[in-house]
Amino acid sequence: MSGHRSTLGAAAASAVVALALHGLILRPRMLTWGATPDEAARGYPGDDLVPEASSSSTMATTLPAPPEQVWPWLVQMGGDRAGWYSWDRLDHMGEPSADVIVPEWQSLEEGQRLIAAPDGRSWFTVALLEPEQTLVLRSNLELPSGHSFDARSAPLPRAYMNGVWGFHLRQAPGDGTRLVVRTRGLSRPRRFTWPFDLMFGEPAHFIMQTRQFHNLRTRLGRTS
Repeated sequence: MSGHRSTLGAAAASAVVALALHGLILRPRMLTWGATPDEAARGYPGDDLVPEASSSSTMATTLPAPPEQVWPWLVQMGGDRAGWYSWDRLDHMGEPSADVIVPEWQSLEEGQRLIAAPDGRSWFTVALLEPEQTLVLRSNLELPSGHSFDARSAPLPRAYMNGVWGFHLRQAPGDGTRLVVRTRGLSRPRRFTWPFDLMFGEPAHFIMQTRQFHNLRTRLGRTS
């Protein structure tokens, strides 16, 4: 019995150490991957849409083309449009994201919905749009279904997640673009959603966002 207790104690201690390392070292780096301290600390358009965010990240990369060439790739994003340039098997029903600029997908306006799931019951809404500078997408999801809802409706679902996914472009030296991606989210009830965010939501976003950065660089590198 004492040996069993020792094994459980060692396992519990290992779990605590792993969580501590994740929280103190890995998580801060993951949530600010590629961003400078100034980029991570500053405010961005769309932050005020989730003023009391319970989670946030700021990731960044430098792309090999000026903002006016990056912007068309962002404008045509959407599950029913060009895709998201990430892991297509996970977020685009296995269909390859577009590797060319498609003229019919270059029209975008605030309030427009971009489908995020095959059944059309989950979507992003274009919350802010400033050509060649800012694109902020908003998502309001009922949990656990993951279906979108109108944030203006009342009352709110008992369990939900509200968030923004913002793309901010700035001219970079060498005719490049500094692309900063800011996310802010608020989920309730927090006692249930916090472990999910920590163990799944944040790592999943990191994996998908870094892949999107890579694929955008690849596409722009071919066309520059």
